[in-house]
Amino acid sequence: MTRHKEQLGFLTFAINSKETDYLRLAYMQALTVKHTQKNNRYAVVVDSATAELINDKHKKVFDYVIEIPNQDYGPFGYEHLAFNLTPFKETIKLESDLLFTRSIDHWINAFRLRDVVLSVGCRNYQQTKSTSRKYRKVFDDNYLPDTYNGLMYFRYTQTAADFFNCAKLIFNNWETVKNNLLNCNDVYPSTDIVYALAAKITGEELCTVPSADFINFVHMKPAINNFDEDVEFENVFVSEFDNGMIRINNINQYHPFHYYDKNFIKDEMIEYYESNG
Repeated sequence: MTRHKEQLGFLTFAINSKETDYLRLAYMQALTVKHTQKNNRYAVVVDSATAELINDKHKKVFDYVIEIPNQDYGPFGYEHLAFNLTPFKETIKLESDLLFTRSIDHWINAFRLRDVVLSVGCRNYQQTKSTSRKYRKVFDDNYLPDTYNGLMYFRYTQTAADFFNCAKLIFNNWETVKNNLLNCNDVYPSTDIVYALAAKITGEELCTVPSADFINFVHMKPAINNFDEDVEFENVFVSEFDNGMIRINNINQYHPFHYYDKNFIKDEMIEYYESNG
């Protein structure tokens, strides 16, 4: 077990693939965390290959670089390691393609109502709760909680340990689990489904805070925002980056922004934070 070095911080995984430079995404995310949050300690988990790409620029914003051996976990199969790897007693775990335009420090008291807090539902770029169920058929068919992995909180407790142990078992036994779900054809387990199952088994009431319905994020997946799957959202909407604020169709994105399309990050965004850190 990693000895916890600090009380509270953010953690993400940046395991580069052939298609995606997750280290670049994590670097951009860390810059926004440092720029917007009072509690802004940041840890990134990398594999050995990605660790070789860490440079002095990264080290200025990554407070912790945690290296794990190269291993074929499959897509996102390493996520359950977060509980044992985090250097924080309280961790806000993020997917690396999520940005902040303002502080969520005021969410901390709501997080602390539970040992594990998963985001429930998501928002469209208009900042309203999405009603689209296109990506949630497996959830609906199997009566799973409508949870999202993009942003979650956990602290060092037995309940959180049980949750992540459950997630690990689901990841490691996916073929068996999948065959017991209705209408699930996923070759690899998605973290959203795994964590929803783990929450249902652990106790949904122990892993969500229904009264804190603001704990979620803007998700730019196509159907959530009413555009076609084969079109990049930047070809549909007018997107602006203005001194740290993201605007979509002239609407400020105040909630954490899960851009999803990995091409969204531009050099000038990174350069803004590097110049205004």
